[in-house]
Amino acid sequence: MAKFKKKKSEATPGPDDSKKRSVDINSNDIPETEKSDPVPDKIGDSSISIAEKSEKDKKLNKLFWMRVGLAVIAGAAATFIFEGIEGEERRWASIAFMIIVFIGTIIVAKGMKLQLPSSDRKKIVTQAIGSYIFLYLFTWIVTYTLLHSGSVSSGINL
Repeated sequence: MAKFKKKKSEATPGPDDSKKRSVDINSNDIPETEKSDPVPDKIGDSSISIAEKSEKDKKLNKLFWMRVGLAVIAGAAATFIFEGIEGEERRWASIAFMIIVFIGTIIVAKGMKLQLPSSDRKKIVTQAIGSYIFLYLFTWIVTYTLLHSGSVSSGINL
């Protein structure tokens, strides 16, 4: 069990104590605050103008939606492309296909001529990578399940 130290402050005044004693608020009781320097305007200090930033954001947004769309299309296509492969090979072939399509989006993104600062260079690779992976896998699983649901007798009629 933890041991707590006793407080060494004054007791809280009761309701009768406030009537007996008058409260003086002096300027000495109020602590002084630190004076801060004015914050510089971020837009004026940055080397990237507003137009360049909005252009960069538009291109990153375009890259995001391109990867989301390709994830859905490639996930559905993987169901049909790898239909002839059986077992574990189908899974690994689909994952390899997912990686190849993603590398293709990286090449397209480099062709978009994104003017990114050196600190944001990895955004070309990391932009929408999570969404891409999960949407690809989700679409692949759902289309495979819907395609093969009639061949399995599960009691659900579609």
